[in-house]
Amino acid sequence: MAIEGVDIVKAAAFLGAGISMGLGAIGPGVGEGMAAAKACEAIGRNPQEAGLLTRTMLVGQAVSESTGIYSLVVALLLLFVV
Repeated sequence: MAIEGVDIVKAAAFLGAGISMGLGAIGPGVGEGMAAAKACEAIGRNPQEAGLLTRTMLVGQAVSESTGIYSLVVALLLLFVV
């Protein structure tokens, strides 16, 4: 039972998909956590602006989550297309 080129390509695709999701999820996770922490600090300092701060925080988190979705797309392409 020999290892052929197709097997190596599949193994590399699986490894690449795992690395893509692993590294691609770190950035959005850290970014969203920092955004939520700073929003909580700002609301603590100025409670009257809680609605505006929450809305702005959620828009920022949605934008930062897009990078995690891009890495998910790359991982799915590696798993099912390659």
